Amino acid sequence: MPASRQPAIFVPHGGGPCFWIEFPPPFGPHAWDSLRDYLAGLVKSLPERPKAFLVVTAHWEADKPTVSVNPKPGMLYDYHGFPEHTYKLSYPAPGAPEVAAEVKRLIEKAGLPIATDGERGFDHGVFVPFLIVDPKAEIPVVMLSLRKDLDPDFHIRLGRALEPLRDQGVAIVGSGMSFHDLRHFRDGDTTASAAFDAWLDETAKAPPAERDARLAHWDKAPSARQCHPREEHLLPLMVVAGAAGDSKGKRDFNDKIGGKMISAFRFG
Repeated sequence: MPASRQPAIFVPHGGGPCFWIEFPPPFGPHAWDSLRDYLAGLVKSLPERPKAFLVVTAHWEADKPTVSVNPKPGMLYDYHGFPEHTYKLSYPAPGAPEVAAEVKRLIEKAGLPIATDGERGFDHGVFVPFLIVDPKAEIPVVMLSLRKDLDPDFHIRLGRALEPLRDQGVAIVGSGMSFHDLRHFRDGDTTASAAFDAWLDETAKAPPAERDARLAHWDKAPSARQCHPREEHLLPLMVVAGAAGDSKGKRDFNDKIGGKMISAFRFG
């Protein structure tokens, strides 16, 4: 029996190990509760339990898109200055070398560059949200990097190459943030994030050709560079949108966190 078609989803992964610490105002102890609840319901929202997750993480950039072939990824604590207990978090999900091999094959078939990595552990763009998504760490996770030039059109094409995975039981997840300007996260001004978030919502719902064209020129959107001075946390959305194919998009989660509008987007 063929697998049900899985969606492609862009999720906000929060700030550092946000679900295990108390942030000062304007965040406060419950600021991330709604995002936690959203992530906790993600698996149940899928058409069936996925064979694996392919996670495009904002916290991995390489000369070429690089896929993890590690069957037992370790931990990569790539955040700094947080309480000691957050460096003891563990996410022992298995990798899936056979899925990684299919990722490599599909990207090569599309004529795009691809490399493999057998050593990398789960960075916090992966283990922080997935400790909530799949707390028993039973579903295999394969990581995919961004290409460090952060070209939006390239990453849309990269996602397009990966669309067939969705018919093979693999859910494609882009892990980033819809707003990511750490200098202004606590200033209490919602204006820029609300304008850009509304543009993202409109873009996600647009027909595929229009959606891709808008995302390829995302920096022309209202308040774009105020929300993303550097776009690495937005680029996973480009991969997800490419993998969406003809699937319709929608805003799957939205909340004001620390005074900024934060959203997730789902295709299919």
